[in-house]
Amino acid sequence: MSPSPNLFKVEQTNQRSFSRGDLVIITGLAVLLYVGTRLALGSPAIVAGPDIILSPKALPVYTSFSVGRMLAAYFLSLLFTFTYGRTAAYNLRARRIMIPLLDVLQSVPILSFLPVVLLSLSAILPQGIAVELSSILLIFTSQAWNLTFSWYQSLTTNPKELREASTIFHFNNWFRFKNLELPFGSISLIWNSVMSWAGGWFFLMAAETFTLGQRDFRLPGLGSYLQAAANRGNVQALTWGIITLVVVVVAIDQFAWRPLLAWTDKFKLEMVESDNPPTSWFYDLIHSSRLINWLDRKVLQSFSESVDRRLLRLSPAVYIPEQKDEDWSRSTYLAAGVFLTVLGYGAYRVVLLLLTIPEADWAQIGAGIVATTLRVAIALGIALVWTIPVGVAIGTNRRIATFLQPVVQITASVPATALFPAFIILLINLPAGLNIAAVLLMLLGTQWYLLFNVIAGAMAIPQDLKYTSKMLQVNGWQRWRTLILPALFPFIVTGAITASGGAWNASIIAEHVQYRGQSYYVTGIGALIARSTAEGNYPLLLAATLSMVATVVLINWLVWRRLYRLAEERYRLE
Repeated sequence: MSPSPNLFKVEQTNQRSFSRGDLVIITGLAVLLYVGTRLALGSPAIVAGPDIILSPKALPVYTSFSVGRMLAAYFLSLLFTFTYGRTAAYNLRARRIMIPLLDVLQSVPILSFLPVVLLSLSAILPQGIAVELSSILLIFTSQAWNLTFSWYQSLTTNPKELREASTIFHFNNWFRFKNLELPFGSISLIWNSVMSWAGGWFFLMAAETFTLGQRDFRLPGLGSYLQAAANRGNVQALTWGIITLVVVVVAIDQFAWRPLLAWTDKFKLEMVESDNPPTSWFYDLIHSSRLINWLDRKVLQSFSESVDRRLLRLSPAVYIPEQKDEDWSRSTYLAAGVFLTVLGYGAYRVVLLLLTIPEADWAQIGAGIVATTLRVAIALGIALVWTIPVGVAIGTNRRIATFLQPVVQITASVPATALFPAFIILLINLPAGLNIAAVLLMLLGTQWYLLFNVIAGAMAIPQDLKYTSKMLQVNGWQRWRTLILPALFPFIVTGAITASGGAWNASIIAEHVQYRGQSYYVTGIGALIARSTAEGNYPLLLAATLSMVATVVLINWLVWRRLYRLAEERYRLE
Protein backbone atom coordinates (compact mmCIF):
# COMPACT_ATOMS: atom_id res chain seq x y z
CA MET A 1 0.00 0.00 0.00
CA SER A 2 1.56 3.30 -1.01
CA PRO A 3 1.97 6.20 1.39
CA SER A 4 -0.72 8.83 1.39
CA PRO A 5 -0.27 12.27 -0.05
CA ASN A 6 -0.35 15.34 2.16
CA LEU A 7 -3.48 15.13 4.30
CA PHE A 8 -4.06 18.86 4.35
CA LYS A 9 -5.69 21.24 1.94
CA VAL A 10 -3.35 22.83 -0.61
CA GLU A 11 -4.13 26.04 -2.47
CA GLN A 12 -2.30 28.70 -4.38
CA THR A 13 -1.58 31.75 -2.21
CA ASN A 14 -1.34 35.42 -2.96
CA GLN A 15 1.13 37.46 -0.94
CA ARG A 16 0.28 40.92 0.23
CA SER A 17 2.93 43.59 0.01
CA PHE A 18 3.32 46.86 1.86
CA SER A 19 -0.01 48.71 2.02
CA ARG A 20 -1.25 52.20 2.82
CA GLY A 21 -2.82 50.80 5.98
CA ASP A 22 0.61 49.74 7.21
CA LEU A 23 1.94 53.25 6.66
CA VAL A 24 -0.98 54.78 8.56
CA ILE A 25 -0.44 52.39 11.47
CA ILE A 26 3.27 53.10 11.81
CA THR A 27 2.69 56.85 11.53
CA GLY A 28 -0.09 56.71 14.13
CA LEU A 29 2.10 54.77 16.53
CA ALA A 30 4.95 57.26 16.04
CA VAL A 31 2.56 60.13 16.84
CA LEU A 32 1.28 58.32 19.95
CA LEU A 33 4.82 57.76 21.22
CA TYR A 34 5.62 61.40 20.44
CA VAL A 35 2.67 62.50 22.62
CA GLY A 36 4.02 60.36 25.43
CA THR A 37 7.46 61.93 24.97
CA ARG A 38 6.05 65.46 25.18
CA LEU A 39 4.09 64.52 28.31
CA ALA A 40 7.24 63.09 29.86
CA LEU A 41 9.33 66.16 29.04
CA GLY A 42 6.77 68.53 30.53
CA SER A 43 5.52 66.53 33.50
CA PRO A 44 6.37 67.40 37.11
CA ALA A 45 8.31 65.06 39.38
CA ILE A 46 6.26 62.27 40.88
CA VAL A 47 6.97 60.95 44.34
CA ALA A 48 8.34 57.41 44.53
CA GLY A 49 6.27 54.52 45.76
CA PRO A 50 6.66 52.76 49.12
CA ASP A 51 9.87 51.08 50.23
CA ILE A 52 9.88 47.34 49.63
CA ILE A 53 10.27 45.24 52.77
CA LEU A 54 12.49 42.21 52.18
CA SER A 55 11.21 40.20 55.14
CA PRO A 56 9.66 36.81 54.20
CA LYS A 57 6.62 37.82 56.29
CA ALA A 58 5.73 40.40 53.64
CA LEU A 59 5.63 37.81 50.84
CA PRO A 60 1.99 36.61 51.30
CA VAL A 61 0.63 40.15 50.99
CA TYR A 62 2.96 41.05 48.12
CA THR A 63 2.06 37.82 46.31
CA SER A 64 -1.67 38.52 46.60
CA PHE A 65 -1.14 41.99 45.10
CA SER A 66 0.81 40.58 42.14
CA VAL A 67 -1.64 37.74 41.47
CA GLY A 68 -4.50 40.28 41.56
CA ARG A 69 -2.76 42.44 38.96
CA MET A 70 -2.07 39.38 36.80
CA LEU A 71 -5.72 38.31 36.98
CA ALA A 72 -6.97 41.78 36.09
CA ALA A 73 -4.58 41.96 33.13
CA TYR A 74 -5.53 38.44 31.99
CA PHE A 75 -9.29 39.09 31.94
CA LEU A 76 -8.64 42.37 30.12
CA SER A 77 -6.53 40.39 27.63
CA LEU A 78 -9.34 37.85 27.08
CA LEU A 79 -11.87 40.62 26.46
CA PHE A 80 -9.50 42.24 23.98
CA THR A 81 -8.72 38.88 22.33
CA PHE A 82 -12.31 37.83 21.71
CA THR A 83 -13.34 41.23 20.37
CA TYR A 84 -10.27 42.12 18.34
CA GLY A 85 -9.58 38.65 16.94
CA ARG A 86 -13.17 38.04 15.85
CA THR A 87 -13.44 41.42 14.15
CA ALA A 88 -10.19 40.84 12.27
CA ALA A 89 -11.23 37.33 11.22
CA TYR A 90 -14.66 38.24 9.81
CA ASN A 91 -14.17 41.77 8.46
CA LEU A 92 -11.82 41.93 5.49
CA ARG A 93 -11.50 45.71 5.47
CA ALA A 94 -10.83 45.80 9.21
CA ARG A 95 -8.37 42.92 8.91
CA ARG A 96 -6.15 44.95 6.58
CA ILE A 97 -5.60 47.40 9.43
CA MET A 98 -5.97 45.24 12.52
CA ILE A 99 -3.51 42.43 11.76
CA PRO A 100 -0.65 44.77 10.77
CA LEU A 101 -1.50 46.82 13.86
CA LEU A 102 -1.19 43.70 16.00
CA ASP A 103 2.18 42.99 14.39
CA VAL A 104 3.31 46.48 15.34
CA LEU A 105 1.88 46.45 18.87
CA GLN A 106 3.60 43.21 19.83
CA SER A 107 6.91 44.67 18.68
CA VAL A 108 6.62 47.84 20.79
CA PRO A 109 8.77 47.33 23.92
CA ILE A 110 6.89 47.29 27.19
CA LEU A 111 9.04 50.11 28.61
CA SER A 112 8.18 52.34 25.65
CA PHE A 113 4.53 52.27 26.76
CA LEU A 114 5.50 53.81 30.11
CA PRO A 115 5.55 57.53 29.22
CA VAL A 116 2.31 57.23 27.23
CA VAL A 117 0.38 55.14 29.76
CA LEU A 118 1.65 56.32 33.12
CA LEU A 119 1.93 60.05 32.50
CA SER A 120 -1.39 60.19 30.64
CA LEU A 121 -3.19 58.43 33.49
CA SER A 122 -1.40 60.60 36.07
CA ALA A 123 -2.85 63.68 34.38
CA ILE A 124 -6.45 62.57 35.01
CA LEU A 125 -6.27 60.22 38.03
CA PRO A 126 -4.71 60.25 41.50
CA GLN A 127 -1.12 59.05 41.42
CA GLY A 128 -1.72 55.79 43.32
CA ILE A 129 -4.55 54.70 41.02
CA ALA A 130 -2.64 55.82 37.92
CA VAL A 131 0.44 53.77 38.84
CA GLU A 132 -1.69 50.70 39.67
CA LEU A 133 -3.61 50.89 36.39
CA SER A 134 -0.36 51.46 34.50
CA SER A 135 1.10 48.28 35.99
CA ILE A 136 -1.98 46.28 34.97
CA LEU A 137 -1.90 47.71 31.44
CA LEU A 138 1.81 46.95 31.09
CA ILE A 139 1.21 43.34 32.18
CA PHE A 140 -1.65 43.30 29.65
CA THR A 141 0.82 44.16 26.87
CA SER A 142 2.84 41.05 27.78
CA GLN A 143 -0.24 38.78 27.74
CA ALA A 144 -2.64 39.94 25.04
CA TRP A 145 -0.82 39.65 21.72
CA ASN A 146 -0.15 35.90 21.62
CA LEU A 147 -3.72 35.20 22.84
CA THR A 148 -5.12 37.37 20.04
CA PHE A 149 -2.93 35.78 17.37
CA SER A 150 -3.96 32.32 18.60
CA TRP A 151 -7.67 33.20 18.58
CA TYR A 152 -7.44 34.80 15.12
CA GLN A 153 -5.59 31.74 13.80
CA SER A 154 -8.28 29.38 15.15
CA LEU A 155 -11.10 31.48 13.63
CA THR A 156 -9.46 31.63 10.20
CA THR A 157 -8.71 27.89 10.14
CA ASN A 158 -12.14 26.65 11.25
CA PRO A 159 -13.09 23.71 8.97
CA LYS A 160 -15.50 24.70 6.22
CA GLU A 161 -18.01 21.98 7.09
CA LEU A 162 -18.36 23.27 10.66
CA ARG A 163 -18.92 26.82 9.43
CA GLU A 164 -21.56 25.55 7.01
CA ALA A 165 -23.23 23.57 9.81
CA SER A 166 -23.45 26.69 11.98
CA THR A 167 -25.15 28.48 9.07
CA ILE A 168 -27.61 25.61 8.51
CA PHE A 169 -28.59 25.69 12.21
CA HIS A 170 -29.05 29.48 12.03
CA PHE A 171 -26.58 30.30 14.79
CA ASN A 172 -26.45 33.92 15.84
CA ASN A 173 -23.17 35.49 16.93
CA TRP A 174 -23.48 34.21 20.50
CA PHE A 175 -24.31 30.61 19.54
CA ARG A 176 -21.59 30.64 16.89
CA PHE A 177 -19.08 31.78 19.50
CA LYS A 178 -20.29 29.37 22.18
CA ASN A 179 -20.79 26.22 20.08
CA LEU A 180 -18.23 26.56 17.27
CA GLU A 181 -15.51 29.14 17.73
CA LEU A 182 -14.70 28.74 21.42
CA PRO A 183 -14.69 24.91 21.43
CA PHE A 184 -12.55 24.74 18.27
CA GLY A 185 -10.02 27.25 19.59
CA SER A 186 -10.10 26.23 23.25
CA ILE A 187 -7.01 23.98 23.29
CA SER A 188 -4.80 26.59 21.65
CA LEU A 189 -6.36 29.32 23.79
CA ILE A 190 -5.61 27.50 27.06
CA TRP A 191 -2.01 26.74 26.08
CA ASN A 192 -1.50 30.36 25.07
CA SER A 193 -3.09 31.44 28.35
CA VAL A 194 -0.39 29.47 30.14
CA MET A 195 2.15 31.30 28.02
CA SER A 196 0.49 34.64 28.67
CA TRP A 197 0.80 34.13 32.39
CA ALA A 198 4.42 33.12 31.91
CA GLY A 199 4.96 36.33 29.94
CA GLY A 200 3.24 38.29 32.69
CA TRP A 201 5.54 36.79 35.32
CA PHE A 202 8.53 37.55 33.07
CA PHE A 203 7.73 41.27 32.93
CA LEU A 204 6.28 41.52 36.45
CA MET A 205 9.41 43.14 37.88
CA ALA A 206 9.42 45.76 35.11
CA ALA A 207 5.71 46.43 35.67
CA GLU A 208 6.00 46.90 39.44
CA THR A 209 9.33 48.79 39.61
CA PHE A 210 10.39 51.26 36.95
CA THR A 211 12.21 54.57 36.57
CA LEU A 212 11.47 57.52 34.30
CA GLY A 213 14.32 60.00 34.51
CA GLN A 214 14.34 61.28 38.10
CA ARG A 215 10.99 59.67 38.82
CA ASP A 216 10.99 56.33 40.59
CA PHE A 217 7.81 54.21 40.72
CA ARG A 218 7.28 51.19 42.94
CA LEU A 219 4.28 49.06 43.77
CA PRO A 220 4.21 46.49 46.57
CA GLY A 221 4.27 43.07 44.95
CA LEU A 222 6.26 39.93 44.31
CA GLY A 223 7.95 41.45 41.25
CA SER A 224 9.15 44.53 43.16
CA TYR A 225 10.28 42.24 46.02
CA LEU A 226 12.45 40.21 43.63
CA GLN A 227 13.78 43.38 41.98
CA ALA A 228 14.68 44.95 45.30
CA ALA A 229 16.36 41.76 46.51
CA ALA A 230 18.46 41.58 43.32
CA ASN A 231 19.42 45.27 43.47
CA ARG A 232 20.51 44.98 47.11
CA GLY A 233 22.32 41.68 46.54
CA ASN A 234 20.19 40.01 49.24
CA VAL A 235 20.56 36.36 48.23
CA GLN A 236 18.38 35.10 51.09
CA ALA A 237 15.45 37.37 50.16
CA LEU A 238 15.90 36.51 46.46
CA THR A 239 15.74 32.81 47.32
CA TRP A 240 12.57 33.25 49.39
CA GLY A 241 10.99 35.25 46.57
CA ILE A 242 11.80 32.60 43.96
CA ILE A 243 10.47 29.82 46.22
CA THR A 244 7.24 31.75 46.72
CA LEU A 245 6.92 32.31 42.99
CA VAL A 246 7.44 28.60 42.25
CA VAL A 247 4.79 27.65 44.84
CA VAL A 248 2.30 30.07 43.26
CA VAL A 249 3.07 28.77 39.76
CA VAL A 250 2.64 25.13 40.86
CA ALA A 251 -0.67 25.95 42.57
CA ILE A 252 -2.03 27.75 39.49
CA ASP A 253 -0.89 24.84 37.31
CA GLN A 254 -2.58 22.20 39.48
CA PHE A 255 -5.82 24.07 40.24
CA ALA A 256 -6.35 25.97 36.97
CA TRP A 257 -4.39 25.00 33.87
CA ARG A 258 -4.31 21.20 34.18
CA PRO A 259 -8.06 20.95 34.94
CA LEU A 260 -8.81 23.25 32.01
CA LEU A 261 -6.62 21.22 29.66
CA ALA A 262 -8.35 18.02 30.77
CA TRP A 263 -11.75 19.63 30.21
CA THR A 264 -10.93 21.02 26.74
CA ASP A 265 -9.77 17.63 25.47
CA LYS A 266 -13.41 16.82 24.65
CA PHE A 267 -13.38 19.59 22.04
CA LYS A 268 -10.74 17.94 19.86
CA LEU A 269 -11.82 17.59 16.25
CA GLU A 270 -11.68 13.80 15.81
CA MET A 271 -13.91 10.81 15.24
CA VAL A 272 -11.92 8.44 17.45
CA GLU A 273 -11.12 8.85 21.15
CA SER A 274 -7.54 9.84 21.90
CA ASP A 275 -5.09 7.32 23.33
CA ASN A 276 -3.46 9.86 25.62
CA PRO A 277 -5.98 12.40 26.93
CA PRO A 278 -4.68 14.93 29.47
CA THR A 279 -5.58 14.17 33.05
CA SER A 280 -5.98 16.19 36.24
CA TRP A 281 -6.60 14.90 39.76
CA PHE A 282 -8.40 18.15 40.64
CA TYR A 283 -10.64 17.93 37.57
CA ASP A 284 -11.50 14.31 38.42
CA LEU A 285 -12.26 15.36 42.00
CA ILE A 286 -14.61 18.11 40.89
CA HIS A 287 -16.19 15.93 38.20
CA SER A 288 -17.05 13.24 40.76
CA SER A 289 -18.46 15.66 43.32
CA ARG A 290 -22.23 15.37 43.80
CA LEU A 291 -22.44 18.94 45.07
CA ILE A 292 -20.67 20.31 42.00
CA ASN A 293 -22.86 18.21 39.68
CA TRP A 294 -25.97 19.47 41.46
CA LEU A 295 -24.81 23.08 41.13
CA ASP A 296 -24.06 22.47 37.46
CA ARG A 297 -27.55 21.08 36.76
CA LYS A 298 -29.59 23.44 38.91
CA VAL A 299 -27.66 26.68 38.69
CA LEU A 300 -25.11 26.86 35.91
CA GLN A 301 -27.17 25.15 33.19
CA SER A 302 -30.26 27.16 34.12
CA PHE A 303 -28.27 30.38 34.06
CA SER A 304 -26.68 29.42 30.72
CA GLU A 305 -30.07 28.69 29.16
CA SER A 306 -31.50 32.01 30.36
CA VAL A 307 -28.50 33.85 28.89
CA ASP A 308 -28.96 31.94 25.61
CA ARG A 309 -32.63 32.90 25.40
CA ARG A 310 -31.97 36.56 26.15
CA LEU A 311 -29.11 36.85 23.67
CA LEU A 312 -31.15 35.02 21.04
CA ARG A 313 -33.87 37.66 21.38
CA LEU A 314 -31.36 40.51 21.28
CA SER A 315 -29.35 39.07 18.39
CA PRO A 316 -31.26 36.96 15.85
CA ALA A 317 -29.60 34.38 13.66
CA VAL A 318 -27.12 35.84 11.21
CA TYR A 319 -25.31 34.60 8.17
CA ILE A 320 -21.69 35.60 7.73
CA PRO A 321 -21.20 35.94 3.96
CA GLU A 322 -18.02 35.67 1.99
CA GLN A 323 -15.88 38.72 2.68
CA LYS A 324 -15.79 41.43 0.05
CA ASP A 325 -14.89 45.06 -0.13
CA GLU A 326 -17.59 47.70 0.12
CA ASP A 327 -17.62 51.27 -1.16
CA TRP A 328 -17.01 53.96 1.40
CA SER A 329 -19.68 56.54 2.14
CA ARG A 330 -19.13 60.28 1.94
CA SER A 331 -19.09 60.63 5.74
CA THR A 332 -16.45 57.91 5.94
CA TYR A 333 -14.24 59.79 3.49
CA LEU A 334 -14.73 62.98 5.54
CA ALA A 335 -13.78 61.27 8.81
CA ALA A 336 -10.77 59.65 7.14
CA GLY A 337 -9.68 63.04 5.82
CA VAL A 338 -9.85 64.65 9.28
CA PHE A 339 -7.97 61.73 10.81
CA LEU A 340 -5.22 61.83 8.16
CA THR A 341 -4.84 65.59 8.61
CA VAL A 342 -4.29 65.22 12.36
CA LEU A 343 -2.00 62.29 11.70
CA GLY A 344 0.01 64.31 9.17
CA TYR A 345 0.53 67.15 11.63
CA GLY A 346 1.59 64.68 14.32
CA ALA A 347 4.03 63.06 11.89
CA TYR A 348 5.49 66.50 11.13
CA ARG A 349 6.10 67.09 14.86
CA VAL A 350 7.71 63.65 15.16
CA VAL A 351 10.12 64.44 12.35
CA LEU A 352 11.07 67.77 13.96
CA LEU A 353 11.87 66.01 17.23
CA LEU A 354 13.88 63.27 15.51
CA LEU A 355 15.95 65.88 13.67
CA THR A 356 17.29 67.11 17.02
CA ILE A 357 18.98 63.76 17.73
CA PRO A 358 22.77 63.82 17.12
CA GLU A 359 24.35 61.65 14.45
CA ALA A 360 26.28 59.73 17.10
CA ASP A 361 23.00 58.56 18.64
CA TRP A 362 21.72 57.42 15.25
CA ALA A 363 24.94 55.43 14.81
CA GLN A 364 24.28 53.76 18.19
CA ILE A 365 20.75 52.94 17.08
CA GLY A 366 21.97 51.35 13.83
CA ALA A 367 24.60 49.24 15.60
CA GLY A 368 22.04 48.26 18.24
CA ILE A 369 19.49 47.15 15.63
CA VAL A 370 22.05 44.88 13.94
CA ALA A 371 23.26 43.37 17.23
CA THR A 372 19.77 42.72 18.61
CA THR A 373 18.57 41.25 15.30
CA LEU A 374 21.39 38.70 15.46
CA ARG A 375 20.54 37.79 19.06
CA VAL A 376 16.84 37.40 18.22
CA ALA A 377 17.66 35.16 15.24
CA ILE A 378 20.00 32.99 17.33
CA ALA A 379 17.46 32.65 20.16
CA LEU A 380 14.61 31.83 17.76
CA GLY A 381 16.75 29.30 15.86
CA ILE A 382 17.72 27.48 19.07
CA ALA A 383 14.08 27.48 20.19
CA LEU A 384 12.86 25.99 16.89
CA VAL A 385 15.43 23.19 17.03
CA TRP A 386 14.28 21.81 20.35
CA THR A 387 10.65 22.90 20.80
CA ILE A 388 9.22 21.11 17.74
CA PRO A 389 10.36 17.55 18.63
CA VAL A 390 9.75 18.04 22.36
CA GLY A 391 6.34 19.65 21.79
CA VAL A 392 5.25 16.80 19.48
CA ALA A 393 6.44 14.24 22.04
CA ILE A 394 4.45 15.92 24.83
CA GLY A 395 1.37 16.41 22.66
CA THR A 396 1.23 12.86 21.27
CA ASN A 397 2.76 10.59 23.94
CA ARG A 398 0.85 10.21 27.19
CA ARG A 399 3.73 8.77 29.19
CA ILE A 400 6.06 11.60 28.18
CA ALA A 401 3.32 14.19 28.71
CA THR A 402 2.61 12.92 32.22
CA PHE A 403 6.19 13.67 33.22
CA LEU A 404 7.19 16.65 31.07
CA GLN A 405 3.98 18.67 30.74
CA PRO A 406 3.85 19.91 34.34
CA VAL A 407 7.62 20.46 34.27
CA VAL A 408 7.53 22.77 31.24
CA GLN A 409 4.44 24.60 32.50
CA ILE A 410 6.11 25.33 35.81
CA THR A 411 9.52 26.11 34.28
CA ALA A 412 7.98 28.47 31.75
CA SER A 413 6.14 30.38 34.45
CA VAL A 414 9.25 31.01 36.53
CA PRO A 415 10.52 34.35 35.16
CA ALA A 416 14.07 34.17 33.90
CA THR A 417 14.51 37.76 35.08
CA ALA A 418 14.43 36.46 38.67
CA LEU A 419 17.34 34.14 37.86
CA PHE A 420 19.28 36.60 35.74
CA PRO A 421 21.52 37.84 38.59
CA ALA A 422 22.84 34.28 38.89
CA PHE A 423 23.58 34.23 35.13
CA ILE A 424 25.47 37.52 35.48
CA ILE A 425 27.61 36.14 38.31
CA LEU A 426 28.46 32.99 36.32
CA LEU A 427 29.08 34.63 32.94
CA ILE A 428 30.40 38.11 33.69
CA ASN A 429 34.07 37.07 33.54
CA LEU A 430 33.79 34.87 30.43
CA PRO A 431 34.68 36.12 26.93
CA ALA A 432 31.46 37.56 25.43
CA GLY A 433 29.79 36.53 28.70
CA LEU A 434 27.25 39.36 28.66
CA ASN A 435 26.29 38.56 25.07
CA ILE A 436 25.77 34.90 26.01
CA ALA A 437 23.71 35.97 29.02
CA ALA A 438 21.57 38.26 26.83
CA VAL A 439 20.84 35.51 24.27
CA LEU A 440 20.13 33.07 27.10
CA LEU A 441 17.65 35.39 28.77
CA MET A 442 15.91 36.13 25.44
CA LEU A 443 15.72 32.37 24.80
CA LEU A 444 14.31 31.63 28.26
CA GLY A 445 11.71 34.34 27.85
CA THR A 446 10.46 33.40 24.37
CA GLN A 447 11.00 29.70 23.68
CA TRP A 448 7.82 28.81 25.58
CA TYR A 449 5.66 30.66 23.04
CA LEU A 450 6.83 28.14 20.46
CA LEU A 451 6.71 25.10 22.72
CA PHE A 452 3.17 25.65 23.95
CA ASN A 453 1.85 26.32 20.45
CA VAL A 454 3.53 23.14 19.17
CA ILE A 455 2.04 21.14 22.06
CA ALA A 456 -1.41 22.59 21.33
CA GLY A 457 -1.02 21.75 17.63
CA ALA A 458 0.13 18.20 18.33
CA MET A 459 -2.76 17.62 20.73
CA ALA A 460 -5.22 18.98 18.15
CA ILE A 461 -4.25 16.46 15.45
CA PRO A 462 -7.36 14.27 15.02
CA GLN A 463 -6.91 10.70 16.19
CA ASP A 464 -8.54 9.34 13.04
CA LEU A 465 -5.83 10.97 10.92
CA LYS A 466 -3.20 9.33 13.10
CA TYR A 467 -4.88 5.93 12.61
CA THR A 468 -5.16 6.58 8.86
CA SER A 469 -1.47 7.34 8.57
CA LYS A 470 -0.64 4.13 10.44
CA MET A 471 -2.97 2.12 8.24
CA LEU A 472 -1.29 3.54 5.14
CA GLN A 473 2.11 2.72 6.68
CA VAL A 474 3.22 6.35 6.73
CA ASN A 475 6.12 6.28 9.17
CA GLY A 476 9.31 8.12 10.00
CA TRP A 477 10.12 11.29 8.09
CA GLN A 478 7.22 10.74 5.69
CA ARG A 479 4.80 10.84 8.64
CA TRP A 480 6.35 14.12 9.74
CA ARG A 481 6.18 15.53 6.20
CA THR A 482 2.61 14.51 5.36
CA LEU A 483 0.86 14.69 8.75
CA ILE A 484 2.72 16.23 11.67
CA LEU A 485 4.43 19.27 10.12
CA PRO A 486 1.40 20.31 7.99
CA ALA A 487 -0.84 20.01 11.05
CA LEU A 488 1.61 21.98 13.17
CA PHE A 489 2.42 24.65 10.60
CA PRO A 490 -0.24 27.21 11.67
CA PHE A 491 0.72 26.70 15.31
CA ILE A 492 4.45 26.99 14.57
CA VAL A 493 3.89 30.22 12.66
CA THR A 494 1.74 31.66 15.46
CA GLY A 495 4.31 30.63 18.05
CA ALA A 496 7.23 31.97 16.00
CA ILE A 497 5.54 35.35 15.47
CA THR A 498 4.83 35.81 19.17
CA ALA A 499 8.24 34.38 20.14
CA SER A 500 9.98 36.80 17.80
CA GLY A 501 8.02 39.75 19.18
CA GLY A 502 8.69 38.51 22.71
CA ALA A 503 12.41 38.25 21.99
CA TRP A 504 12.54 41.86 20.82
CA ASN A 505 10.64 42.91 23.95
CA ALA A 506 12.88 40.80 26.18
CA SER A 507 15.96 42.46 24.69
CA ILE A 508 15.32 45.49 26.91
CA ILE A 509 15.77 43.39 30.03
CA ALA A 510 18.35 41.02 28.54
CA GLU A 511 20.72 43.66 27.22
CA HIS A 512 20.66 46.00 30.23
CA VAL A 513 20.57 44.73 33.81
CA GLN A 514 21.26 46.18 37.23
CA TYR A 515 22.77 44.09 40.02
CA ARG A 516 24.16 45.28 43.34
CA GLY A 517 23.92 48.89 42.25
CA GLN A 518 25.90 48.37 39.03
CA SER A 519 24.58 48.48 35.46
CA TYR A 520 25.67 45.86 32.92
CA TYR A 521 24.79 46.25 29.26
CA VAL A 522 25.84 45.16 25.78
CA THR A 523 25.45 46.83 22.40
CA GLY A 524 21.82 46.48 21.38
CA ILE A 525 18.65 48.46 20.72
CA GLY A 526 17.07 47.00 23.88
CA ALA A 527 19.91 48.31 26.04
CA LEU A 528 19.61 51.71 24.36
CA ILE A 529 15.86 51.87 25.11
CA ALA A 530 16.39 50.83 28.74
CA ARG A 531 19.17 53.38 29.29
CA SER A 532 17.29 56.24 27.62
CA THR A 533 14.22 55.44 29.75
CA ALA A 534 16.22 55.37 32.98
CA GLU A 535 18.09 58.58 32.07
CA GLY A 536 14.96 60.40 30.91
CA ASN A 537 16.33 60.92 27.39
CA TYR A 538 12.91 60.80 25.76
CA PRO A 539 13.87 61.92 22.22
CA LEU A 540 16.41 59.07 22.08
CA LEU A 541 13.78 56.71 23.54
CA LEU A 542 11.36 57.71 20.76
CA ALA A 543 13.98 57.25 18.03
CA ALA A 544 15.17 53.88 19.37
CA THR A 545 11.63 52.58 19.82
CA LEU A 546 10.54 53.63 16.32
CA SER A 547 13.68 52.03 14.88
CA MET A 548 12.92 48.77 16.66
CA VAL A 549 9.29 48.85 15.52
CA ALA A 550 10.29 49.58 11.92
CA THR A 551 12.75 46.66 11.97
CA VAL A 552 10.23 44.22 13.42
CA VAL A 553 7.53 45.34 10.98
CA LEU A 554 9.93 44.89 8.06
CA ILE A 555 10.68 41.34 9.23
CA ASN A 556 6.95 40.70 9.57
CA TRP A 557 6.34 41.88 5.99
CA LEU A 558 9.18 39.84 4.54
CA VAL A 559 8.77 36.65 6.57
CA TRP A 560 5.93 36.20 9.04
CA ARG A 561 3.04 37.68 7.08
CA ARG A 562 3.77 35.40 4.12
CA LEU A 563 4.00 32.36 6.35
CA TYR A 564 0.78 33.33 8.15
CA ARG A 565 -1.06 33.64 4.84
CA LEU A 566 0.36 30.27 3.80
CA ALA A 567 -0.83 28.70 7.06
CA GLU A 568 -4.31 30.18 6.61
CA GLU A 569 -4.85 29.13 3.01
CA ARG A 570 -2.75 26.04 2.43
CA TYR A 571 -2.87 24.10 5.70
CA ARG A 572 -6.50 24.40 6.74
CA LEU A 573 -7.65 21.10 8.25
CA GLU A 574 -10.78 20.20 6.32
